[in-house]
Amino acid sequence: MAQKTVTRADLAEVVYGTVGLSRTESAELVERVLDLISDALVRGENVKLSSFGSFQVRSKNQRIGRNPKTGEEVPILPRQVLVFKPSNVLKSKINKSMVRTGK
Repeated sequence: MAQKTVTRADLAEVVYGTVGLSRTESAELVERVLDLISDALVRGENVKLSSFGSFQVRSKNQRIGRNPKTGEEVPILPRQVLVFKPSNVLKSKINKSMVRTGK
């Protein structure tokens, strides 16, 4: 069974159908929301969407990794990673849907 990926265009289409804005305005609204979220994360702020989850940027220190092919040790440089933590409401919805479908 192929899984569907929800795209920006899909989100804009739902906004268009639900809110009644034009397709162009709906696409601009979706873009603006995504820009606001990404700008906040770039500034190092946490983003919490009630009943959905929270996004956070975390710093990872340098560490030594190993090339699985050669076994050679390689330094992994310090970096920032994006972490998403789903809310309990979202977790419950997902688990309920899996029970209904028998997965």
